[in-house]
Amino acid sequence: MKKVKLLATPTQPQASEFASAYGLENHGLVNLGRVYWNLTEPALYEEAIFRQEGHVSQGGPFVVNTGKHTARSAADKFVVKEASTDERIWWGEYNRPFSSEKFMALFARVQAYLQGEDVFVQDLVAGADPEYQMPVRIITEHAWHSLFARCMLISPKTHDEMRKQTPQFTVIAVPSFKADPRIDGTRGETFIVLNFQQRLAIIGGTGYAGEIKKTIFTVLNYLLPLQETLPMHCSANVGPKNDAAIFFGLSGTGKTTLSADPKRQLIGDDEHGWSHTGVFNFENGCYAKVIRLSAEHEPEIYACTRRFGTILENVTYDPAARVLDLDDDRTTENTRAAYPLEFIANAVPEKMVKAHPKNVILLTCDATGVMPPIARLTPEQTMYHFISGYTSKIAGTEVGLGIEPELTFSACFGAPFMVHHPSVYANMLAQRMIRYGANTWLVNTGWTGGPFGIGKRISIRHTRALLNAALDGKLANVEFKKDPVFGFDVPTSCPEVPADVLDPASSWGNKGDYWKKYDALAARFIDNFKRFTDGCDATVQAAGPKRVQK
Repeated sequence: MKKVKLLATPTQPQASEFASAYGLENHGLVNLGRVYWNLTEPALYEEAIFRQEGHVSQGGPFVVNTGKHTARSAADKFVVKEASTDERIWWGEYNRPFSSEKFMALFARVQAYLQGEDVFVQDLVAGADPEYQMPVRIITEHAWHSLFARCMLISPKTHDEMRKQTPQFTVIAVPSFKADPRIDGTRGETFIVLNFQQRLAIIGGTGYAGEIKKTIFTVLNYLLPLQETLPMHCSANVGPKNDAAIFFGLSGTGKTTLSADPKRQLIGDDEHGWSHTGVFNFENGCYAKVIRLSAEHEPEIYACTRRFGTILENVTYDPAARVLDLDDDRTTENTRAAYPLEFIANAVPEKMVKAHPKNVILLTCDATGVMPPIARLTPEQTMYHFISGYTSKIAGTEVGLGIEPELTFSACFGAPFMVHHPSVYANMLAQRMIRYGANTWLVNTGWTGGPFGIGKRISIRHTRALLNAALDGKLANVEFKKDPVFGFDVPTSCPEVPADVLDPASSWGNKGDYWKKYDALAARFIDNFKRFTDGCDATVQAAGPKRVQK
């Protein structure tokens, strides 16, 4: 809502009450309208509603439509190429080089655009472990984006800390500003550009809040390995025996759902670090897909969609009754809920544990319907599958995806956010697994009985039973068989899971079709891994599949 500064807004009298001593002029932002500093959740609700940015549904969540972009624009992310990043960045599809000159010119246009306009500022922290915390500043055009940032990141403990904090990285999000490719060197109107030398990122042309969250994650993926700490695109929880577990996987593979286990405490749902002392969350909140969310199967997350403080993106609701329809995918399959971690009853308050993972879970969503629902991996196989990052992109999680899942290989189960070469993260993971004796399980949350369109999605009830058995050590004493294609060990039995579920070939009507499909998948693995052979030793390369056609 432009030029709202001409009116008295709900929080105008408190706009500067929590202002930082480190002013916006330090970012080159001058001649602005009103600056709303570190507003609380209720105040941001009032501002967002006043500015007609969204609505409140039953129970109190704030519902917003993100406009044209209902998912990340991975192809529009750039990194400024300069002396400090030139030899460290994994340049290519996900880290497109952008010159310093182009960045400064684009930033100057953003600065000019913001003159006379209101902005919202949140001074926050990324990283729950005090040893690795990074003070960050999020400057947004929309009040609800400020609410999102406050929900997802960690607030300083006191107002005094907030005022004195100097940001080590700043994100400026201006959805209404659209780039001109002819002038700015972008692909289109949308852009996400990171400048590590200036510790600054600018986002424009997209209202999807996930870009703010993932920009901070990308920054940590660059900086933390330089401090000997492994950043991970994973969820994490811990059991009653202080047995931590981490769950790697792309959006839509089940990280959030499977880690929210009432029998275990949740550390976090998406982004973590593995340091020399244990696992810590980067964030304060969770960011879960809620399309067709079930009160029966995901009760804790479902309850969050009925609470004040939750932000719902692109969720359909009845405008009169304000009742949600979580099954409606007309806007997007990628409907989202952002909510504080404390909304999960058994979450770890500190968002960190002084314990090293006992189990590492690699989640894949196999849309071909051929992979087993669970398999045990050796350390070499773990590195191979971690670098491969095989899964299927689920509809809606990125711009351009249709209804049918798209088979993909996303290095480290999060290639768009990896800034160093994948081998850097894989080697750090392997070192920690070996040092602390972690077990690794490849868990398939995709299809069985045939590929997408023919088979059916593996039951979440069976997936939970398999995971529980792995985490509780119940699979340690069962019989395993060697998979003839991938060579990993597949259990032949598991409590509460039918034996035929563990053998995907048995659920196919035509066994010949099954083996042809499995062989074809192996070929794709082999072809994909050719990109990484220079960074991997022979034992890791040998841990991949062997083509066995039957």
